Amino acid sequence: MTKPHFAVFVDLENAGAKESILNNVIEKVKIRGDILIGKVYGYTDRYSNLKECLLSNTFSVVPSLRYGKNQKNSLDIQLVIDAMEVAYQNPLIDSFCIVSGDSDYMPLVGKLKSLGKFVLGISRSEVASDIFIRACSEFLFLETVATVKPAPKPAPASEFDSLEEVSAQIEKILADQDEDQMYASELKDTLSRLRPDFNERNYGCATFGKFVQLVVSNNPQLKSWTQDSSLMIATTASAQPERKLTKSNWVEVFREYLARFKQDGFDRVNPSILKAAICEDYPDFTEKQIGFKRFSEVMKRLEKERLLVVEMDEQNTMLLRIV
Repeated sequence: MTKPHFAVFVDLENAGAKESILNNVIEKVKIRGDILIGKVYGYTDRYSNLKECLLSNTFSVVPSLRYGKNQKNSLDIQLVIDAMEVAYQNPLIDSFCIVSGDSDYMPLVGKLKSLGKFVLGISRSEVASDIFIRACSEFLFLETVATVKPAPKPAPASEFDSLEEVSAQIEKILADQDEDQMYASELKDTLSRLRPDFNERNYGCATFGKFVQLVVSNNPQLKSWTQDSSLMIATTASAQPERKLTKSNWVEVFREYLARFKQDGFDRVNPSILKAAICEDYPDFTEKQIGFKRFSEVMKRLEKERLLVVEMDEQNTMLLRIV
C-alpha cells in the first residue's frame, strides 16, 4: 500500500517549542508516511535548540518578527497561505499535518478536505478547540504524542546503538497500527523513514527477514509469522506484565505520570489525557478499584495532595494545572 505524502506545518507557540516534542511529532507523522515539506512558524533565536532537529528533517522556518499587536495573526495567515499554495501547486502532497489547535484554522481544514486531502491535527489539550478537533480527518493530543514513558538513550547519528533500542522503536511503530501488526516490508519502509541510515547488516543480518527473527528472539513482546508467503510482525499482548493500581499505590503512580507531563513541558492537561495514559499501562483500571465513583473525585483528591489544581477554561472544560 502506498504511504501518504505529508506537508507538516507547526505553530511553535502551540507545540511548546521543545526539541523532544517536535521530534515526537515528526516521528508520529513519519510512521504514517513520508514528510515532503515541513515548516515551523514563530521561530526566534531562543529556539536555537531546535536547529539540529529542523535541519536533519529539512524543515524551513518562518521567523517571528515582532511588530504591533497582530504578530500572531500574521503568522497564522502565513501558515494558511502556505498550506493552500502547497495544496494547489504540489500534486504529490495528499496529506497535511497542522500542529495547532486554533479554531481559526477550521476553514483551512475544511478547504483541504474538500480538495481530497487528509488532515492530521495535533495540539495541546489545553488550547485545542473542539471544532478544530472535529474538523480534522484525525486528531492527536500533543500530550499523547510526547513521550510519557521514560525515553531510551538516544542513538548516535550513524545507526541505532543497540538491538534493544531498535526493538523499542518497532514496538512504538506497531502500537500506532490499528491491529498492532504489519507486514515486515512495511516495517522496514517505516524504519527507513525514521532512520534513513538504518541497515539490517549493521546487526549482522543479511536480510531484513533475518533481522526480524533476531529482534523477535530477543524481545518477548514481539512475535513474527508467515502469512500468504509474507512475513508479519506483531506485539504479543500476553507478554505485558500484570500491573495493578491499588488504594495503597495509586497516588504515587499518578504523581509519577503528572511529573512526566510536567517534564515534557505540559503545565496543564485535560483529565481525559491523564486517564488515557494511566489506562495504557493499567488496562483494568477503574475508579472503584481505588475507592472512588468518578474520575473527577480522583482529581479532587489529587488536588488535596497538592499535586495539581483543578481549573475550568472558557468553554467550562476541566483542566488540570500540574503543581
